[in-house]
Amino acid sequence: MGREFVDLFNDWANYYDATVSGKDLEYAEVFRGYEDILKDVAMKATSPVIEFGVGTGNLTNELLKQGHKVYAVEPSKTMREKAAEKLPETVVIQDGDFLSFPEPTEQIQSIVSTYAFHHLTDSEKKEAVEHYGKLLVKGGKIVFADTVFENKDSYEATIKQAENHTFLNLANDLKTEYYTTIDVLTTIFEKQGFKVEYNRFNHFVWVMEAVKQ
Repeated sequence: MGREFVDLFNDWANYYDATVSGKDLEYAEVFRGYEDILKDVAMKATSPVIEFGVGTGNLTNELLKQGHKVYAVEPSKTMREKAAEKLPETVVIQDGDFLSFPEPTEQIQSIVSTYAFHHLTDSEKKEAVEHYGKLLVKGGKIVFADTVFENKDSYEATIKQAENHTFLNLANDLKTEYYTTIDVLTTIFEKQGFKVEYNRFNHFVWVMEAVKQ
């Protein structure tokens, strides 16, 4: 239920920021334009915000710069500790994930995340969006940045390309995590009453903005 990769992130916490900065050649394209991606998500959000998969707090910091009130949720204890080192003490990072989390008592306007929604299967993504549809009022937003593929052919071609470059860790990630396609996501959002638009930032990552109708 969105937590099977927690051990991976406990390990990754110590060098996550180095990875997103482009120092890891295998993942350089995945994180190309990282700062712009964070800014775009933060600018599209409206406050107050729930952020899922806080990681080391990079998006959280950008949300705070934009003046948002943030309810931060992160399943990895190590990531929560790393984020707490960067973030103001006023930001409480709660243990939770996309499907199981402490719900704020006030009305939430946006739900945001970067580089994390692919940890859910398509059926879990559907369950999550259905839940968010009940939390958000008309005009409320889901703003996620994540690796998404235009279609299955693009997904399979990207795996082959990674293997051809001997980017075997990247290829393995693409095979084992739950990356999906734009048409699948669009169906999920539209069935729950959202209108969704996509903005591509690199070969892998799109920012999706789903507005409740």
